[in-house]
Amino acid sequence: MKYEPLSKLYYKDKSNYETVYKERIASGIKTGIGINGSPSFYVQEIDVYKKLINIQRINDRIMESCKSLPPAALDRYADKCLIEEIVVTNEIEGVHSTKREIEDVLEDLGAKDKRKRFRGLVNKYRMLNRRASIRLETSEDVRALYDELVAAEVAEQDPENLPDGRLFRKRSVEVVSPAQESIHSGLMPENTIIETMDKALIFLNSGDEDIIIRTAVFHYLFGYIHPFYDGNGRLSRFISSYMLTKVLHPLAGYTLSYVIKENIRGYYRAFKECNARHNRGDMTPFIVFFVDVVEKACLQLEEDLTQKAAELNYYREKTDQICDDEKMRTLYDILLQGTLFSITGIPTEGLMQILEISRPTLNKRLSMIRDRGLLEEELIEKRKYYRIRTDKLS
Repeated sequence: MKYEPLSKLYYKDKSNYETVYKERIASGIKTGIGINGSPSFYVQEIDVYKKLINIQRINDRIMESCKSLPPAALDRYADKCLIEEIVVTNEIEGVHSTKREIEDVLEDLGAKDKRKRFRGLVNKYRMLNRRASIRLETSEDVRALYDELVAAEVAEQDPENLPDGRLFRKRSVEVVSPAQESIHSGLMPENTIIETMDKALIFLNSGDEDIIIRTAVFHYLFGYIHPFYDGNGRLSRFISSYMLTKVLHPLAGYTLSYVIKENIRGYYRAFKECNARHNRGDMTPFIVFFVDVVEKACLQLEEDLTQKAAELNYYREKTDQICDDEKMRTLYDILLQGTLFSITGIPTEGLMQILEISRPTLNKRLSMIRDRGLLEEELIEKRKYYRIRTDKLS
């Protein structure tokens, strides 16, 4: 049976509303944080825990799929997912960015020029694939993460939206949906923001509940607290992605924003239901939504990896039929991986580095593929990228 929010039950069955509320809060898990004057809690819904078990099963299959792919292809695929995730998380907040722009930042992370937009966001998301540890214990840690991830872009759009308090904002703010519908007014004053954020972080780091449940609770509470004028959504989704990588394949953390965007109406509706006064602090509706999003993200990732692996094997067979030279076969394979697992293909320098050959030797081999009509070339900012024409190969 679908979990019914208390805010709906209040209007649907007032005579039973108080009884249901008392039953839920008596058996529910308390967080020690108040929501609109009510103690927050959530119910351990059986359907949620069934989904958590299924998520782990899907994750096991994802791990096996990844083992079957070439490491270089998997690295390119991770970069592709990272790029798409950042573009989407920006889109949700109305911030324009392109895949090419993010890819350019990713390729130049080691450069000294740190003025590029989204450098902090790209750098932090890349850390997820490496399972790097990020400190998230106090409000100071949240502010430090904000400064690294989104502060530069917020300042570029409107410096007035930068934090003006000790750590967070000191003026009031209203949370609105993309349709400009008022959802919630963030907490005030700043000392209340700090106190509530610290409590939310304690819950996030506690080991008593499943980490995906704790992540869902924190994600909701972050939106409820709304510590900054701008950048809250991008920061909270990054934190959620980071927490998911603790128990799931890192690639799962690169698909969260995409699925949220696909279900954006449900996302804001779940927030609104939990914020409603008649919901009395019951966060279960948001947890139900969030766990469903994680399950969908894992399913989509598994499906895409399975398809990519099948395509790679199919086109490998095709290249084997037209090529009996081992060196050329290796080049074909690398180009196939770049075609199927990246956004723009493989640059000249990348091919030379992987194959450990000179530019003239590479050009000679590429010309043989070009003569067959199988080479696709694109010049992007003075750098040439190569892909295989899989349509011609078929």
